Amino acid sequence: MQIRVYYEDTDCGDMVYHSNYLNFCERARSELFFKKGLLPHSNSEFFVVKSCKANWIKSAKFADILDINTRLIEKKAASIIMKQEIFRQNELIFEAEFKLAFLKSGKPAKIPSKIFEILEN
Repeated sequence: MQIRVYYEDTDCGDMVYHSNYLNFCERARSELFFKKGLLPHSNSEFFVVKSCKANWIKSAKFADILDINTRLIEKKAASIIMKQEIFRQNELIFEAEFKLAFLKSGKPAKIPSKIFEILEN
């Protein structure tokens, strides 16, 4: 997924505010579903972030074009780990691993195979 950095994404020094990298990653994960004409959640089924390991390598700036790569690196019955990397002009500037738990009616549940198909493609 490709995004542009807008003024609202930056701090007073025109650098992307640190928490916005997490927002960019969330958008990219949602986009996996949107590309299939689906929503990333239903009324009772959805993922929640259980943990995140992030590494800020370099700062993005106002008006930069960023590429966000997302891939599934581990899957279990009720959780997954996704690796996300953000690049500016083919240079890695941010990386993170997100452990996501799948919930149904507020409780951990088995991830449906159709969701694995979306996440693996």
